[in-house]
Amino acid sequence: MDLFKPLNVQEDSPDNDIKNVEKVRCLILGSGPAGYTAAIYTSRANLAPVLYTGLQMGGQLTSTTEIENFPGYPNGITGPEMMDDLRKQAEKFGTDIRFGIATAVDFSGKKHRVTIDDNKIIEADAVIIATGATAKYLGLESETKYAGMGVSACATCDGFFYKGKDVAVVGGGDTAAEEATYLAGLCRKVYLIVRRNVLRASKTMQEKVLSTKNIEVLWEHQTVDLFGENGVEGATLVKRKGTKEEEIVKIKIDGFFLAIGHTPNSAVFKKYLETDQTGYIKTIPGTTKTNVEGVFAAGDVQDPHYRQAVTAAGSGCMAAIDVECYLLNMK
Repeated sequence: MDLFKPLNVQEDSPDNDIKNVEKVRCLILGSGPAGYTAAIYTSRANLAPVLYTGLQMGGQLTSTTEIENFPGYPNGITGPEMMDDLRKQAEKFGTDIRFGIATAVDFSGKKHRVTIDDNKIIEADAVIIATGATAKYLGLESETKYAGMGVSACATCDGFFYKGKDVAVVGGGDTAAEEATYLAGLCRKVYLIVRRNVLRASKTMQEKVLSTKNIEVLWEHQTVDLFGENGVEGATLVKRKGTKEEEIVKIKIDGFFLAIGHTPNSAVFKKYLETDQTGYIKTIPGTTKTNVEGVFAAGDVQDPHYRQAVTAAGSGCMAAIDVECYLLNMK
């Protein structure tokens, strides 16, 4: 689910709806680990940040049942609980948290304008974009049904829960190969479900997959359904045979991992910000600065590689410090 609605960007005239323009020093878009961490730091720096949550308050982690790899939680914590803790901490230091969606932006001037819900304009000296990325799914009803009950889009996050069990990974690129290899070190068996008869992954990753004994590649298979009583217990696949023939195949699994990519929630910003081919916002290496002065990006919206809660939080901290330095030097 996109946190911020992708619309065609419109130029906002300074004369349009002038009475509905609110001026702030620091505007934060997004309420995941990056957004909330940026809010905590900018609040403590007395920058009076205003944070708009997007559609999904708390971001992707609110759909994660158990988190065991975030520092400081030795007994683990659920995603919604952790995000609620971060929200409370941001509010404790004075962050103004509001529900709303960025529907248009104008980064053409020194003051940055963001339209919220198509009717309110926020004019900010500095903007931190922490809108995250959305995992791609196959579009099966059963994916929604078993969300948090065997379906995951992050092997690094959830793989530990399937230690000694059988799982499946969908995809044929580097991400799928990496996740299958990672899971093979934890699980009894890993099925790699590949739609084509070849892997798109790099040669090195292909060799790793094909040489790992407990990975079985299911070539020319597509997942059409998942089944189970209280969680995922298996998957129904269609195997292509020849040009027209198909065979129904069922496999028993405890976990089903999507590794077919992510979509960064950056569409609304693309008119002004540089992105890569996938849409991840480009930042100056070692910083969270974008190509527009005063606009910063943190978390999964600018991170095509790690996509972890802890790295998102770290980049949120970086963005806050970058903003503080920028505002101190504003003329």
